[in-house]
Amino acid sequence: MIAKLKGTVDAIDGDSAVIDVNGVGYLVSASARTLRDLVVGGLATLLVETIVREDAIALYGFLETAERDWFRILTTVQGVGARVALSILSTLAPDEIARAIAAQDRAGLSRAPGVGPKLAARLATGRLATRARCLPARSTRTPSRPWSISATSASRRLVPWRALPSVWVVKPSSMR
Repeated sequence: MIAKLKGTVDAIDGDSAVIDVNGVGYLVSASARTLRDLVVGGLATLLVETIVREDAIALYGFLETAERDWFRILTTVQGVGARVALSILSTLAPDEIARAIAAQDRAGLSRAPGVGPKLAARLATGRLATRARCLPARSTRTPSRPWSISATSASRRLVPWRALPSVWVVKPSSMR
């Protein structure tokens, strides 16, 4: 799977960009928020979510870990595919999504194209609210240091940042 692309932005259109990595152009779909920050001819490092289907391999790119994490979470909801998840991320910033889910703000969630009242209700209630609380409050574009602190209920310990998944690691009490 492709997890990250670092290269030159060759082209940007309505919902995707072409990233040239050593002469190979990758077509990466992205939210409007991510595409707005890319510059044709400039260097870019994108976190990538690769989705393999029978008929295609699709790449979805993100400048921030929070955006990628929300993409992963949103696509677990019934009725939310990659396009709708990108639409939600184009309309609402990751922290706005978290606030809308916490407040069960169906109107705020339904502002995104492709999200009707039924889907907004599904997003605002249920397992998604629980999963949203597991995400870190801040997002980073790149790791600021090679070590991160993992949150546990009793103590904090240093863990290599590459060992951390995209959500906080909470070690079960039986493993301490």
